[in-house]
Amino acid sequence: MNASSSVSVHEATGKPQNIQPGTRKQMRKRERRTTLAYWSMVGPLILGLTVFTFLPIVWSIVLSFFNARSTILPTQFIGFDNYLNLLNDDSFRKAMVTGVLFALFIIPTTCAFALGLALLVNSVRYGRGFFRSVFFIPTACSYVVASLIWKMGIFNGLQSGLMNTLLAVFGVERISTWLTSPNPPLFWIVLVTCRLWLQLGFYMILFIAGLQDIPRELYEAAEVDGAKRGWPTFRYITLPLLRNTTVAVLILNLIAAFQAYDEFYNILGSFTGSSGNIVLGRPPLLYLYQIAIGGGDFGRGSAGAIIIALTIMIFTLLQSKFLSFGKAN
Repeated sequence: MNASSSVSVHEATGKPQNIQPGTRKQMRKRERRTTLAYWSMVGPLILGLTVFTFLPIVWSIVLSFFNARSTILPTQFIGFDNYLNLLNDDSFRKAMVTGVLFALFIIPTTCAFALGLALLVNSVRYGRGFFRSVFFIPTACSYVVASLIWKMGIFNGLQSGLMNTLLAVFGVERISTWLTSPNPPLFWIVLVTCRLWLQLGFYMILFIAGLQDIPRELYEAAEVDGAKRGWPTFRYITLPLLRNTTVAVLILNLIAAFQAYDEFYNILGSFTGSSGNIVLGRPPLLYLYQIAIGGGDFGRGSAGAIIIALTIMIFTLLQSKFLSFGKAN
């Protein structure tokens, strides 16, 4: 083998030849420095995920099969008894129904309003960044603060309340039972509007990103072919090409709906009796909080958390399957 072929073989393998010992030492030192810099940045993230996410999940699964009362250490193995007790518990089933109802209210409402806002903001020629910021700012607000504003300022039942003031403009009498009336269930208006205000801007940004990813040439070609602007182009071009974005918004909304806690606790929390049964509406997480933290039954609480997680996974997989999430448009 001649020298040129030897050099080409070395170049193909990527292994440098005839490197001086000092050069090798410098390369190893540089590699160690790069590795140290990598783990100094990634290591804390992995450690945080392990300590605060992965270990609690594994420990929750373990506790769900044990009788753990007033302790986070497993004491007596009872198998699936915690799961069976929860599934046979009428209060837990009602809490799951409340979670499903909240999802049925908030998911279509959020998708419709977020898409409408995205279409309006995306069609603006001037000040588009300003309107995006205005509608996105509520996302940074705390759920606790927003819930208290909705409860004590907007729907407080007083004549000076914002909603009653608006109703008075249209000649409607004051409603004092926004948060106390089970029939009609006006508290759903308070809960849904609070969550809608908080998360609408985030999903609007997702829809705007999806709209800007649609090639403008498709609209120009449709206009040349005689398609009218408005509903026809929205139905046959915009909506089909927004399928993946829409399904992503639906899945995120579903997960967030089953994890609802703050607005229920802070808006309806004052109507929780000493027995732990909320009068109007109690989502699954609030019920499990009362069992685990209030009652000290960490085994049943962990089992309920696993049931909720499995429910979210099943609904997410079904949505992805039937709505063809991730497939080409």
